[in-house]
Amino acid sequence: MRYRTFGRTGWQVSDVGYGMWGMAGWSGSDDAQSDRAIDLAIELGCNFFDTAWAYGDGRSEQILGRALKRHHGARLYVATKIPPKNRQWPARSGHAVEDVFPVDHIREYTERSLENIGVASLDLQQFHVWNDEWAADERWQRAVRSLKEEGLIKSFGISVNRFQPTNVMRALATGLVDAVQVVYNVLDQNPEDELFPRCQAENIAIIARVPFDEGSLTGSLTADSTWPAGDFRNSYFTPENLNETLPRVDALKQLVPAGMTLPELALRYILQHPAVTTVIPGMRKPENVRQNIATSEASPLPAALMAELKRRRWNRSIDWE
Repeated sequence: MRYRTFGRTGWQVSDVGYGMWGMAGWSGSDDAQSDRAIDLAIELGCNFFDTAWAYGDGRSEQILGRALKRHHGARLYVATKIPPKNRQWPARSGHAVEDVFPVDHIREYTERSLENIGVASLDLQQFHVWNDEWAADERWQRAVRSLKEEGLIKSFGISVNRFQPTNVMRALATGLVDAVQVVYNVLDQNPEDELFPRCQAENIAIIARVPFDEGSLTGSLTADSTWPAGDFRNSYFTPENLNETLPRVDALKQLVPAGMTLPELALRYILQHPAVTTVIPGMRKPENVRQNIATSEASPLPAALMAELKRRRWNRSIDWE
């Protein structure tokens, strides 16, 4: 496992981290299987775990808390997120910050997460949605400073809306944001334009989420793919989005070198960018853990292949969400 410096904190975190949404927020999750997968990841050197209260109303955080107890003494970095009070994903223009992240809500859900995970301090607390219209509001700024000063959190981050990587630039100017979590993958390359250079210049960590585009970049989806009622992927992969996605994935499959899989190619593309601190694939099964973590020590992709992947960029908007 290779490690990278987590921005201004100085922490050395595994460049392949662990995304925990699928363990509680998707259908088909199994806690015993999740426990085995996490234990294997830790054994293989993974030390960064990203969860959120919204992943099963605290269930994912509790799964992580059990893992921390089983691996007492290991330095494992814990990142979680405060849900928007109005429960609206993504944050939209016109939503007032007091309706989404009022001061008492910020503290309440930080305390809930501390209890769920069983720690005295969170390494990284994040806002689960964001609108940069709120950046200058001193109320959330004071709340975050207080959490840091009291030692309830060690660092603070923002998870930006899908397809809106620049919708955080004003917040970065406050100096309070230590990490940005952003959708970044072979299809969604927009963060490379403005967000990545800004974060590199200001020593802000980048957490790359959705590396497999919610599953399309595993190469396993078809035009007939469906999921149980309530599964997020039903709303993400609308017929229109799925029909636009599959031809792009088929084209990517033609670029996969012999002896490599599409998921491996997808992860290696992300890890090749120096701005990325860690990528957080969802890994519900031990076999997924082995495959994904193995990419950490892979050699860089050839320049010609990277150039081809750059040409597969897909500029999308958030209108369909």
